[in-house]
Amino acid sequence: MDNELWRYCKLGVWSFIQFQSERRERVMASCASSSWLVLSSTNAKHKPSCFKFNAPIASQIQWHSDSDTQRNLRHPPEIKRHWVEASDESLHSLERFTVASYNILGDRNASQHSDLYVNVPSRYIKWDRRKRVISDELLGWDPDIICLQEVDKYLELSDIMVKAGYAGSYQRRTGDSVDGCAMFWKTDKFRLLEGENIKFKDIGLRDNVAQLSVFEMCESYSRRLLVGNIHLLYNPNKGEVKLGQIRFLSSRAHYLSEKWGNTPVVLAGDFNSTPQSGIYKFLSSSELNVKLYDKKELSGQKRCRPAQVIGENKATAGPVVTLDGSLKCWTDEEIKIATGDSQHHLAVHPLKLKSSYATVNGSKSTRGFNGEPLATSYHSKFLGSVDYLWYSDGIVPTRVLDTVSISDLVRAGGLPCKVGSDHLALVSEFTFSVTNNEPTDIVAVVAAAPAMVDIEEPNNQQS
Repeated sequence: MDNELWRYCKLGVWSFIQFQSERRERVMASCASSSWLVLSSTNAKHKPSCFKFNAPIASQIQWHSDSDTQRNLRHPPEIKRHWVEASDESLHSLERFTVASYNILGDRNASQHSDLYVNVPSRYIKWDRRKRVISDELLGWDPDIICLQEVDKYLELSDIMVKAGYAGSYQRRTGDSVDGCAMFWKTDKFRLLEGENIKFKDIGLRDNVAQLSVFEMCESYSRRLLVGNIHLLYNPNKGEVKLGQIRFLSSRAHYLSEKWGNTPVVLAGDFNSTPQSGIYKFLSSSELNVKLYDKKELSGQKRCRPAQVIGENKATAGPVVTLDGSLKCWTDEEIKIATGDSQHHLAVHPLKLKSSYATVNGSKSTRGFNGEPLATSYHSKFLGSVDYLWYSDGIVPTRVLDTVSISDLVRAGGLPCKVGSDHLALVSEFTFSVTNNEPTDIVAVVAAAPAMVDIEEPNNQQS
């Protein structure tokens, strides 16, 4: 008996089982150590109706804490995600494209916030494993455009994506954070016309960042698309900053859209706001009267503790508003940040947006009352939806990759598990509506100018 086995046996039966599991995982990992480097991907015209995650190195034994003192042996459920087709195809064109949005959980954030993953085995948190799983997920879906948030290993991911036929851009957050937003696109499907990186610190709105890119389909010059990627401020108490960040991103997207001939818009990202929140209402209706809301409840995040969600039907809950409709919790400066003018209580943005998941009906086990996923993120302090794919006129969603039921997430004990992050990726296929605009002479002149993209490389790639 080798020394390692003897050490585990002395610790008891569970430790022996854990030893067997870890030994099996090491063997399997050595056989599949480069599986994530496979460059081939499924043809977009023949995508499977169901994509099943079976990460080759995932152990079939998992910790699950029912209390601080009790641990049970659990078999994590298979994570199956099905494509859901849109019902109305009357306005669809032949030019289709797929967009993915994924908060991949930064390596530093995962290590610094271990309290969020108390039910998750440490092997599921390690970046080397998660990188393989995330890459397998993305290449399996074969999206044309990928928007990633919380990226602090951009160069490692870029090496994989470039070999798979993608080009990319990156913007690191300002301040002390090492993560940022990254966007990748298939070079044989889209060409980049113009790119813009947004640092919200430049306008006094914290250290978050966003990206905007204008693309043209390689095989159809009349088809252009503007894609935005954002990781909104997390702090639940700063609703005014969240509104300010959305307003600025939307105004820049609107400007670029008009510049390129009213190009359709897709806004992807982690918006750190729930479907029942005032922030969601602002995005979906283009306006919000802030005097009706408590700014500390604008995002709805505080009502998504796992115990609250599992114990109550949160899908039917409405937005939290102030009881007396007063402005007692708002200062003039906060109103100015939220609306742009301390004398005006109505925050507005210029885009007319719909959510692709709310548009394409899904299963009752995975969707809430307004059609949004019941959960796109799950850890020990949060269970709910904060990720969205918004789109404007000129395009329509033809299908979406449905999410996972609450019961399956709870049985998994937390994320990441057989997925690579504490978020679930959102994936939508879109098509241009048949009434979409053709390019104008003005746009043709602008298109002749070279695209300028400010790509800031991270300084701490191996941190």
